[in-house]
Amino acid sequence: MFNLMNSIISTPITLTGLIICLVSALILGILSALVFSFKSKNSASLTITLALLPLAMAMVVMMVNGNLGVAIAVAGGFTLVRFRSIAGTGREICAVFINMTLGVIIGMGYVGIAAIFFVIVSAANILLVSIGFGGKKNEKLLRVTIPESYDYTGLLDDIFAKYNVKSSIYKIKTTNMGSLIDVTYKINLSSDTISKEMLDEIRTRNSNLGIMVSAYAEEREQL
Repeated sequence: MFNLMNSIISTPITLTGLIICLVSALILGILSALVFSFKSKNSASLTITLALLPLAMAMVVMMVNGNLGVAIAVAGGFTLVRFRSIAGTGREICAVFINMTLGVIIGMGYVGIAAIFFVIVSAANILLVSIGFGGKKNEKLLRVTIPESYDYTGLLDDIFAKYNVKSSIYKIKTTNMGSLIDVTYKINLSSDTISKEMLDEIRTRNSNLGIMVSAYAEEREQL
């Protein structure tokens, strides 16, 4: 166990140490990408990035001889490019930084510590996602389109009360050159799905215009 906690990197770097570190970084990167894909709609691009990021980060750290300031400045700048053009969720940003951390640890030669860190983070991630930590059960977004002449204030309150649905207006947006209004409600259902009877009553109330129900997490503000 003692040797497992020590760095395998020597000066100068040996071929054996280099191969062990790079292979370890690749394996842990792939496993980490799979873990962060658990119950998540990650794109193939993000998954591949997470898989290869520890490998690249480890190589950068080894090439700058363990200078963490230089390594993070170089690798961190590249990994954050994604979030300049595409909004990233908190979980995606966390995954990127965790994989960068794995790469830093492995790049310094502490393969055993990196493995322990990976196991702890993976177990915590799977557990928190499985129990729905930080989220509310059966929370949805309901978007209802109504004519601009309708008063959206309290328009569906009686229907929500009838079906025991807690609601609050989340977002209001005009469409079709102002002739229609999209009212988005944040609702909490008593079951996992919205009933057809409730949808039928809403369709009657909004003149049979568009209705959309989505998971709240999909619309949540991005970091």
